[in-house]
Amino acid sequence: MRGATIVFMVIVNNPGDWNRVWSPLDHAAWNGCTPADLVFPFFLFLMGCVIPFAFDRRLREGAQRSQLVGHIAWRGLALVGLKLLLSLYPFFHVTHLRFFGVLTRTALCYVAAASLYLCSRKTGFLVSVIGLILLAYWAILYALPVPGLGWPGKDFAFLDPDRNMAAWLDRQFSAWCQTWLHTGILYEKTWDPEGLLSTLPAIATTLSGVLAGQVFRRRDISPARRPMLFMAAGGACILLGLLWGQVFPLNKSLWTSSFTLVSSGAALCSLAVCDGIFDVLRLQNKNTIIQAIATFCQMFGMNAVFAFLFSGFLAKTLLVLPSPVAGSTSLEGGIYQVLRAGYPSSNLTSFLFSCCFLILVFLPVYGLYRKKIFIRL
Repeated sequence: MRGATIVFMVIVNNPGDWNRVWSPLDHAAWNGCTPADLVFPFFLFLMGCVIPFAFDRRLREGAQRSQLVGHIAWRGLALVGLKLLLSLYPFFHVTHLRFFGVLTRTALCYVAAASLYLCSRKTGFLVSVIGLILLAYWAILYALPVPGLGWPGKDFAFLDPDRNMAAWLDRQFSAWCQTWLHTGILYEKTWDPEGLLSTLPAIATTLSGVLAGQVFRRRDISPARRPMLFMAAGGACILLGLLWGQVFPLNKSLWTSSFTLVSSGAALCSLAVCDGIFDVLRLQNKNTIIQAIATFCQMFGMNAVFAFLFSGFLAKTLLVLPSPVAGSTSLEGGIYQVLRAGYPSSNLTSFLFSCCFLILVFLPVYGLYRKKIFIRL
């Protein structure tokens, strides 16, 4: 499932033409939710799933909690460092550095979720933290006035892109960074889709994955019952999220509480399908096509961070290299022009470019898999 998430991420992030993208492969403009919007929540959810396996094993082997705290801190810093390197590449303009981003949020969510898991592995505690985060986030965006702008729903529209508490905090953080560090831009100039405040509900997404990972560890739940439990829990989360969305709309950029529930529910349902197919029925041992799909996704899943970073560096490299094809300014544009073979740009040709880009990412991933090299932090 993690490999399939990475594959879909590469396709979504690298169309041949951003103006020619099928709606399921494009993010919602603001409120709403598309399949593309589920990629990042799925990744955080699956990161959370691994936490019980990793930490339970190390605690059982005698590792001290202080050692695990050090590991958590090191991994968080390593992810942030890789994000900064990716942001600086290829021009290394330090004054245009963006601190927020996918890897920064991943680091913060990992540090928070893993630390909470070390504090208590009780299901009730983790569920309570999730509920508290989602309710508090709703209250902050809905009921608190935005300094200098007024009250949501009264002085301006509720969840206005520029006028909400999350955007205001992003601007304050960016201003502080510009004053003291002389760098620190926001993705959307006045707000950031991976900003500080909206990371709180993303932590709840990660904790929902932790709860799912704990189910795998429980001996009193048989493997045959597990997919049904995941599906029931996922369906309940989706229903609750859709109901909440009537007053607190689904919004991936703000990572609203309703979006958190719906995306976590979708992840649970997807996990139920994967668990049923590959762990319970083991169809990969009975069908060569399913086995090939499983192996392909497994290659990406076992080197997920590498695949993400390599795709990012490759995309930026193709944008800055000159094109040998007349009429295009970058190598990426030249490749897309050749791929179109004279036909007008369309959703189909844009998607075909994404598939070709995926093949380029697959080549080193396949090489690492063949040599049994799995890059982990």
